[in-house]
Amino acid sequence: MLYGSECWAVKQQQLHKVNVAEMRMLRWMCGKTRKDRIRNIEIQRQVGVAPIDTKIREGRLRWFGHLQRRPTNAPTRKLD
Repeated sequence: MLYGSECWAVKQQQLHKVNVAEMRMLRWMCGKTRKDRIRNIEIQRQVGVAPIDTKIREGRLRWFGHLQRRPTNAPTRKLD
């Protein structure tokens, strides 16, 4: 679900949609529905995952560190 998220320009609306999709999958994994009225944080604790927006942020920071170590003439560092 996060493939390539290191270089996404994520808007708030897109982040919300990704969060919704993640929670639907986690609820399905647990066998719970929205009618069970269990908070998202509780579902995430049961499954043992961090919020997806945190994972996207970590991936972007990791990618930034990778770019910083590249030579200045590398195509990924050039700004046009």
